[in-house]
Amino acid sequence: METELSSATNTTRRTLLKNIGAGLALGLTARNYRALGGPGPNEKIRVGSIGVGGMGTGRLREFLKQPDVSVAAICDVDQSHLDRALAEAEKVQGQKPQGFRDFRKLLELKDLDAVIVATPDHWHALPTIAAFRAGKDVFVEKPLSYSIGEGRAMVRAAQAHKRVSQMGNHIHNDLPNYRRVVEIVRSGTLGKISRVACWKTSLLASKLGSPPDGAPPVELDYNLWLGPAPKRPYNPNRSHGSFRYFWDYSGGIFIDFWAHITDVAYWALDLKAPKSVSSIGGRYFIQDNTETPDTLDLLYEFPNLDLTWSLNPMGFPGYEHMGSIGCVFQGTEATLVTNYQVHEVYVKGKKVQDFKRPAPTIPDSPGHIREFLNAIRSREKTTCDVEYAHQLTKGGLLGNIAFRLGRRIYWDDSHEKIIGDSVANRMVTRRYRKPWKLA
Repeated sequence: METELSSATNTTRRTLLKNIGAGLALGLTARNYRALGGPGPNEKIRVGSIGVGGMGTGRLREFLKQPDVSVAAICDVDQSHLDRALAEAEKVQGQKPQGFRDFRKLLELKDLDAVIVATPDHWHALPTIAAFRAGKDVFVEKPLSYSIGEGRAMVRAAQAHKRVSQMGNHIHNDLPNYRRVVEIVRSGTLGKISRVACWKTSLLASKLGSPPDGAPPVELDYNLWLGPAPKRPYNPNRSHGSFRYFWDYSGGIFIDFWAHITDVAYWALDLKAPKSVSSIGGRYFIQDNTETPDTLDLLYEFPNLDLTWSLNPMGFPGYEHMGSIGCVFQGTEATLVTNYQVHEVYVKGKKVQDFKRPAPTIPDSPGHIREFLNAIRSREKTTCDVEYAHQLTKGGLLGNIAFRLGRRIYWDDSHEKIIGDSVANRMVTRRYRKPWKLA
């Protein structure tokens, strides 16, 4: 009898525990799925947007077009930008997001699944790392980071907190041409490739002028806009749309387009990091109070490959018809030149219309934004996550270090440091203005 009671009790206990476990699982599926990594299959993805200037507004509009997205919060240090973005989001989705001036307050929201970081370059790292730590996935604009050290910290944070990420290098996914170029290069039909040349045309003249320093607009929290960058007097050219032309915040037209243009070379040839970089150039045409060069020629030494990058108002000799950007793969059997939309193949200097192309092997993309949103649900890696983005951005950042120092630098990628040059090595990670810290 005692044995029968014990057996019955154990059976009841097992049934009870089983039912409790099922109930907990049901509760997690229905109500707390976000805590496990992402929104449930029928829930909208709740997004916060940090930085809604020109590029940030464009990205916000792209996310608002997605039927499974709800923009729940928007942050900007400029009240005029914030008010405009809040009104636009409310008009599109019928519900006004919460508004913030400080990104840290936005990241305190527990029910956000992801954030868009579309700030100036010097503000990419800190909000991205903080978002990862807060359990948010991140879409961050290119270039990934202001410095190599920041990019490294972003990768570590994404890995430690198992977050999905995507850098806003939209040409990678939004136009199919790069996929076809990668397939051709990988097929071997161009022969052995030992030389790649990339270019971007720059401005011949500037309309920015040299306005005097003055008081910042009342709607702009200028101290927060500067953040980790050095304290400088406010100047209209040093913020918003023209910040990129000052070393404190970015690296000029070159770093703006580096990821877009060299992406196809890194992708096709599986490039990692250069062994050395050298650079020449300067400000030969533009006359204003900005700092970054309008003319730049760089030489990158990769294993068994030379990659050149040219920034010049005159464009790239011989390929002017391709427009303002391009990349040339020179092989032993043929040469391929591509821009964003189209590519051409030349054999012995003559364009070949019927050059045999391999069958497509790289699946078409759902789109750069859509790939990120799908990955939030699936927890799969995106094609431009922070790991890939860090390797890609690193080359451009090294190019600017070589230019600013006026000498060739040698790179140890395994330790992420510049070899035998303490001055250059200090530029790998910038010193932040207090109280900001790169943890």
